[in-house]
Amino acid sequence: MLVGSSAKAFVTGGASIFFSKRSRPARCRRVADVSEDEDDSLVDAARQGSEAAFAALVDRYHSRAVRLASQFVRSAASAEDAAQDAWLAAIAGLASFEGRSSFKTWFFSIVANCARKRAAKEARAVPVEMIEPDADAPSVPAEMFATAGRWPGHWASPPTPWGEAEIITMEREVKSTLNAALEALTGGQREVFTLRDVLGLSSREASAMLDITETHQRVLLHRARSRVRAALEAVLGWSA
Repeated sequence: MLVGSSAKAFVTGGASIFFSKRSRPARCRRVADVSEDEDDSLVDAARQGSEAAFAALVDRYHSRAVRLASQFVRSAASAEDAAQDAWLAAIAGLASFEGRSSFKTWFFSIVANCARKRAAKEARAVPVEMIEPDADAPSVPAEMFATAGRWPGHWASPPTPWGEAEIITMEREVKSTLNAALEALTGGQREVFTLRDVLGLSSREASAMLDITETHQRVLLHRARSRVRAALEAVLGWSA
């Protein structure tokens, strides 16, 4: 069985087929293209000792686990290590997983905890910041919307459509700008933004994972989206 004495052996041995230190996971060839609603059956199979089922879970969630861990630690190597710590913890905890939340939420909580522990060891613990004074500021400047005419409240000047050539040309610049914008966010904002807008968790799931209220979570997300948008305006041509 995966749970128990063979857990470590699976991760360090058999599971190395699917992910290795400081590398992205390979595609699972035995169980592929599973949908999220099949997680429960995969978890049940993994509990019974199915390496194929566990490998499918690794294939689905490892890259996202590394991405989440990277919001707590500075280096890609540390993020990989934290993700692997989380998989070991998940194997050990499968027997006690009661399904009160989705496997994804449960596992990402483990990832966040493992990443926090690693960050603390690296003397870079990341606290969730307090609510900011300007938290009620609009995400988009009010002057970008029409206040009169036929369509009040709509764009005063719609964003300029992109052509195919422009998309190709701007791809690197946009990616670089986005990465820089995310890096410039405070710890709490970056964590919430990653959970909500990158990993697709709900407000309730993200709040529970970070141990904050949903109101606080919404404030952090609002500020993060506002700052990311502001950083992208120059390259995307989002101006009134």
